[in-house]
Amino acid sequence: MAATIRLSVVDGLVLSLVILMVNISYAQEVLKLQKPRLMNCRFDKIYQLGDSLSDTGNCIRESLCGAHTECRRLPYGMNFYQNATGRCSDGMIIIDFIALESGLPLLNPYKDRNANFGHGVNFAVAGATALSSEFLAENKIVNTALTNSSLSVQLDWMSSHFQTTCSPDCPGKLKKSLFLVGEIGGNDFCYGLLQGKTMDESRRMIPRVVQTIIHGVRTVIDFGATTIVVPGISPLGCLPVFLTKFTTTNSTAYDEYHCLKDINDLAIFHNHYLQQATDELKKQYPNVTLIYGDCYNAYMWLLQNAVRLGFDDNSLQKACCGMGGEYNYDVDKKCGSPGVPVCVDPSTYISWDGAHLTQNAYSWLARRIIDDILPKLSCKV
Repeated sequence: MAATIRLSVVDGLVLSLVILMVNISYAQEVLKLQKPRLMNCRFDKIYQLGDSLSDTGNCIRESLCGAHTECRRLPYGMNFYQNATGRCSDGMIIIDFIALESGLPLLNPYKDRNANFGHGVNFAVAGATALSSEFLAENKIVNTALTNSSLSVQLDWMSSHFQTTCSPDCPGKLKKSLFLVGEIGGNDFCYGLLQGKTMDESRRMIPRVVQTIIHGVRTVIDFGATTIVVPGISPLGCLPVFLTKFTTTNSTAYDEYHCLKDINDLAIFHNHYLQQATDELKKQYPNVTLIYGDCYNAYMWLLQNAVRLGFDDNSLQKACCGMGGEYNYDVDKKCGSPGVPVCVDPSTYISWDGAHLTQNAYSWLARRIIDDILPKLSCKV
């Protein structure tokens, strides 16, 4: 059953959202768009670079990545699209909420050559890394998602897209566009840690990862971008995949929210380095609105307020879709595999499959991130 939600917005315009959902009231609750605040910024396009936290269908259109990702089939997408679109969640992800709050259609994946790119493009690929696959291979890190579409590859796609859509006046045509360079870089650490790299080895990668991301930001500025958000990585130590892999009887290894402190410290160190580099870059480009996106603290806020927001206190670090162990996660029986069950109500879980979040969790993260970045965007209210 298709439900159409009509919302009154700025300048008398009406935003119509056609949502493939059975329950209209649930759709309204999920979208949380009674006051779509980013519409005040009047973005006409959004461009997204990143990994599985942002991919809306690129991985499933790559031969190897598409053949091996569980995100290509149900139950992924079960609560919004009613079929798998390549989003690694039960429904919408953060970029979807950002687009809707901007009054724009959901971003189509770049690899969908028949798609409408009139309101922007999503270049993100599930499993993508900031560093090139060649560099990772040299350091004996394998991209288990089987994609070579690292940040530099995505930037090449973006360059090709702009050459055919806005050249030679890209700076003029991109003035009202929002660019998101990430979240990316998390997989560089995830693959290494899960494949036996030490914490010290992972920490030594951080300058290279951050340097690569900042180079990406410079590249999109050269394309003509004037409004850019550079998201940091989330607290990896709170994810069931890491809690399962590095479970220990040593209680001091966990913080008050039962997240692994060492792994979260790695994320904090990376984010601090990235935020500093972003602040330095601002000085070089005073006419560019450049904002660090604090995904880490948005996630911690969600965890701290989870019960008040309607999440199940007994399932805050359990995967909704999964089976086995304390965290309902088994690397050999992942979500999407035959016989792997789904929880009764995904909206009460933060984690969807052990590595990605539920639509409801993403909706709250999007709200929190928008609360943080909106004042820095200096949009007219």
